[in-house]
Amino acid sequence: MQTNEAESIISQWPDESREAAELVMREYGVPDEGTASLLRWFDAGPWKRVTASRTFFQHAFPAPHIDSVESVIDYHVPVDKVGQVTAFDGSVVVERTAGEVMARCHDVQANYLALNLMHDIVSGERDVESARDYYAEEFLAARRGDPTPYMDGLTFEPEQRAADPDSRVLSDQQLQKAVEQGS
Repeated sequence: MQTNEAESIISQWPDESREAAELVMREYGVPDEGTASLLRWFDAGPWKRVTASRTFFQHAFPAPHIDSVESVIDYHVPVDKVGQVTAFDGSVVVERTAGEVMARCHDVQANYLALNLMHDIVSGERDVESARDYYAEEFLAARRGDPTPYMDGLTFEPEQRAADPDSRVLSDQQLQKAVEQGS
């Protein structure tokens, strides 16, 4: 994809999502692929993929803003921690089977913050309430121009092969019997 192609695509987007996509292009350059509704980068920085989308969502935590940039890492979230992760931030999505966690916000720096705090929750370093409090503190620090270590990059290494194919509960014999019964 060429720079002018990406710029042409986002020129048709709403101001909110266009501005967010421009931030990602400044950070990672020309996207690897694009359609009328999204731009995508693969293996950009620490990310498995980054997607800037024409579609954006209103998000009120910790203050009103829009979410249109998705940053994905390979990461295994134990089943008993998934609820805590989603209670922390509804824009952090666990894809258990794929072994991925995605954060969606206005920019990749906010996604660093969300995923670093997700990791703190999973590792037991923070509970949901303290993670939400820290997110708000770091958000304000960024506005003041103060250091924001959780927005500067991941504080942990993404995993490799984090996929969880789950456990089989139906045998080949059960499946075959169902096929025979359905005939």
